[in-house]
Amino acid sequence: MAKPTTAKIRLNSEGNTGFFYVGKKNTRTMTEKFSIKKYDPVLRKHVVFKEGKIK
Repeated sequence: MAKPTTAKIRLNSEGNTGFFYVGKKNTRTMTEKFSIKKYDPVLRKHVVFKEGKIK
């Protein structure tokens, strides 16, 4: 069976609040770690979210 092209990722907040988003990314085109600036409702401001593994 072929390996899927998309993988589920967990975007962890860099604000150390424990808040995270779950999303998908294409593993063939984006081989490096993913980071994006998104809204953290615990801090009530935009912070950087970095990719982590889903357990």
